[in-house]
Amino acid sequence: MNFQKKRCVAMLLAGGQGTRLYVLTENTAKPAVPFGGKYRIIDFPLSNCVNSGIDTVGILTQYQPLELNEYIGNGQPWGLNRSHGGVQVLPPYAGSKKSEWYKGTANAIYQNIKFIERYDPDNVLILSGDHIYRMDYAKMIKYHEEHDADITIAVRKVPMEEASRFGIMNTNPDGSIYEFEEKPKQPKSNNASMGIYVFKWSILKKYLTEDEENPNSENDFGKNIIPAILNDGHKLFAYDFEGYWKDVGTISSLWEANMELLGTDPEFNLYGDGSAPIFARNYALPSSYIDTGSKNVNCLIAEGCEIYGTVKHSVVSTGCRIRKNVVIEDSVIMPNTVIEEGVIIRNAIIGEGCVVHSGAVIGGSFREGEKRQIAVIGKEHVIEVNQVVKPGDVI
Repeated sequence: MNFQKKRCVAMLLAGGQGTRLYVLTENTAKPAVPFGGKYRIIDFPLSNCVNSGIDTVGILTQYQPLELNEYIGNGQPWGLNRSHGGVQVLPPYAGSKKSEWYKGTANAIYQNIKFIERYDPDNVLILSGDHIYRMDYAKMIKYHEEHDADITIAVRKVPMEEASRFGIMNTNPDGSIYEFEEKPKQPKSNNASMGIYVFKWSILKKYLTEDEENPNSENDFGKNIIPAILNDGHKLFAYDFEGYWKDVGTISSLWEANMELLGTDPEFNLYGDGSAPIFARNYALPSSYIDTGSKNVNCLIAEGCEIYGTVKHSVVSTGCRIRKNVVIEDSVIMPNTVIEEGVIIRNAIIGEGCVVHSGAVIGGSFREGEKRQIAVIGKEHVIEVNQVVKPGDVI
């Protein structure tokens, strides 16, 4: 079959196990974790692709892919149900010679070279499936082409004390990269890689193939592919990004990102100016019912909810039922959760499909100067009558 040539194909790495999210990813791939009341984490890079005019996206899954595959479906909610391109889920598969899991980020792309070749793209955009942000990739691709770069890496400034957690670039005044270090112990700058790359396809294919043939390689973009291309004298450029961006790979960062949606001037505005909406799969739920006896202050409440209790500075996801005399503060309630009468929840994340029986107490108050302890209840867990879950506990 002949496929239409594409200027750019996006490859979205969505196979991470997400172990730092503990019980929230025991049975769910990290990109499928609920976020912001009505979304999943993967909605953000997918929506960015659509809003950037990128209509061909490969999603590389591996760990607990079932829920993510069902959620993506044919890509219709994001306008990616197309006959030429669209979205395609790409799990590891059995080849004629051998079958193996994706060994690293670079190996995952290598195993899908044939998918990319179908579209003969000029460029390949590599994305991660576990970041919350709004970005116009078209501007980055234009920058990449204007500089005739072999690789363009999206970068943002981070505090120097956090720089050792990232791939760090040192750049010339024109934005060209002369040094790249993956998670250096003593970083020389705070120009941190966001894990968003634009490659010339001809260059990427060559180095993926060479990397796969190296038995000592970790098959990783930051550790192997990018340093190899830089060392061979190719043109690498940094693309500065100054908007909101959050890696939600930990309990604390997932909680923080949800809290940063709240308020009259949120750090991340889901509403924006309407030009770059975040798309999601919607389930035709009715409008939420807010009872006259409830009190709701500075919160997001998604559709399909029944709210009879008090919700303050919290995110309540689709299809939740919150009964009378409930107090929820500084918390994230994931979809289809039932919270019975007299429950108190503070500084907590309650997983999808949980039932919290009457009189239970989850988490606790936070005092300035203390480290915030987030209590976490895993997906579809049942909290018994009057059960106490202490701050920081994970169930």
